[in-house]
Amino acid sequence: MRIRIVGAGAMGRGIAQWAAAAGHTVELADVRAEAVTDAVAFVRSMLGRAVEKGRMSAGDAAEAVGRIVPLDDPWAAGPEVDLVVEAVREDLETKAEVFGRLERVLPASTVLATNTSSIPVTRIAATLKDPTRLAGLHFFNPVPLMRIVEVVPGATTRPDIPPMLTALVESCGHRAVTVADTPGFLVNHAGRGLVTEALALLEERVAGPADIDRVARDVLGLRMGPFELMDLTGLDVTAAVIDSIWEGFRYEDRLRPSALTPNRVAAGLHGRKTGQGWFAYGPGAAGPAPEAPVTGDADRPVLVVAASPSGETDAAALRAALASAGARVEDGPEPPEGALVVVPVWGTTVASAVAELGLPAGRTFGVDPLPAAGRRRVLAVTPAAGAGAARDARAVLARAADGGEPFAVSVVRDTAGSVAQRLLASIVSVAASIAERGPAAPAEIDLAVTAGLGYPLGPLAWGDRIGAARMLELHRALHATTGDPRHRPTRWVTERAALGLALTDPGTSPGDCLDAEA
Repeated sequence: MRIRIVGAGAMGRGIAQWAAAAGHTVELADVRAEAVTDAVAFVRSMLGRAVEKGRMSAGDAAEAVGRIVPLDDPWAAGPEVDLVVEAVREDLETKAEVFGRLERVLPASTVLATNTSSIPVTRIAATLKDPTRLAGLHFFNPVPLMRIVEVVPGATTRPDIPPMLTALVESCGHRAVTVADTPGFLVNHAGRGLVTEALALLEERVAGPADIDRVARDVLGLRMGPFELMDLTGLDVTAAVIDSIWEGFRYEDRLRPSALTPNRVAAGLHGRKTGQGWFAYGPGAAGPAPEAPVTGDADRPVLVVAASPSGETDAAALRAALASAGARVEDGPEPPEGALVVVPVWGTTVASAVAELGLPAGRTFGVDPLPAAGRRRVLAVTPAAGAGAARDARAVLARAADGGEPFAVSVVRDTAGSVAQRLLASIVSVAASIAERGPAAPAEIDLAVTAGLGYPLGPLAWGDRIGAARMLELHRALHATTGDPRHRPTRWVTERAALGLALTDPGTSPGDCLDAEA
C-alpha cells in the first residue's frame, strides 16, 4: 500500500516508522521541509536502536528507511496513493484546509484518515465535497510501542472503509478497535476517570501530587501516577482534552474539569516539555520530596472497628494482618484508654464513623481496605486527630509480618472513600458510562484502555475483580456522603449488581430479542 502522511511531527514520524517497518511505501510530507528531514533522521535513529537491541536486522531497517519517500509538496498529485493519514495540529480549520487541498489533487479512490484525538470525525468530513471517504485513525504516542489504534467512522463514512483500516492496522502488528464518533472516542474518554478525580482530590487538599501518585502506583498498580502522566503528556494537552470531552458531553458532572488547570496552563507549567509541571525536570531538578520516615510507637495498642455491619469483613482482615505482624490488637467493642482506633472505610469518612459510633476523635483514623498491588497502606486523618496519635497509627500500620519488608504508609486527609477508592470508583464509573452509550463493546473498552493507558486491568474487568455489588455500594456511599453528582451510580453498574451480571457482560439488548427473518 502507498500511504501519504501529512504532518511530520511526533505523531507523523511515528506513524511513518510503523508503516514503513511493516512494508508499506510512505510518502512523508509537511509544510516545513526541515520537519520532513528531521523526521526521516529520527526514524532512521529509532530503527538503528531496534537493530542494536536485536529487534530488527540491519537489512530490514535499511529497507524500511528506503520505503520512506520525502515530499517537497504535501499537495503533490498522487495517482497511486491508497491512503492519506493527516497528523497536523488539533484545529478544525487547519485539518479542513489540509483535506480540502488533498481532495483536489488525489483520486477519488484514495481513503482519507485523520489522526485527531478530540475533534469529531464527522465535523472534519463535513468540510469535504465527498465526506464519505474520510474516517478517523487515532494512534497513540509513541506509535511503534502503543499497539492500539482507534478506527472511527464518521456519520457518513463509507461502510467499506472501517474494515479496510482495521485490516491495515492489524496486518502491521497493532490492534484495532472500532469506536463511535463521540467526544474523546474511547481511550481518551476512559482516561478522564483517573485524571479528573486526581485533580479533584488535589483541589480538595486530600493529598499532594506525589502522595496521590504513590497511592495510584502502589495500591492500584498503575505504572504511572496521574500527575506523572499529566507531566508526560503535557498539562496544556491534558486540560484541552478534559475541557473538550466535558463540553462534548454537554457538561456531564462525571467528567467535570478542575479549577486548578487554567492558571497552571497559562503559567507554562506544562510538565516535562517546559521543565516544570506538577514536578520539576531537567538538570539539578530535585523531583518529588521523599516520604517522611516512620517515627511513631509501633507497639501502641490498636482497636479495629467496622464502620457498619457490611464492613466487618474488612475489619476482620485488618485485625488478622496486624496481629500476624505482632501489633497489639485489642478485642471488644469499646476502645481501651489510650488505644488507637482504626476504621476501614468504604465510600464513607472517618468523621462520620466517629460521630455515629461515639469513637474518640483524637485517636481514631481511617484505613483503605482495598487490597494493595504493592506494600502500601493509606491512613486517613481527620482535623480532630492528634498528631502524635497519627504518627503512632502510621507506625502500627507499617508493621510487616514475619520480618518482611515494612509497609509504606501514606497519610491523607479524611475524605469519602479515601484516595485509591475514589480513583478506582471514577475509573470504573466513566468506563461504565461509556458502555451504557455503546460506542464499543465491554471487551473492546477494556482492550483499548489496557493497551492505550497501560492499566493493569481493563476498567470493567477491574470492577469485576472488586464485584459489581461492592462497586455499587462504593458509588452509592460516595454519592450519599458527598452529595456530588460526579459520584452518582451508573445504570450499567446498578443493573448488573441487581441481576448478578459481570460488568464485562454486554447483556441482552432489545435487538437480540427480535427475529431478523420475521
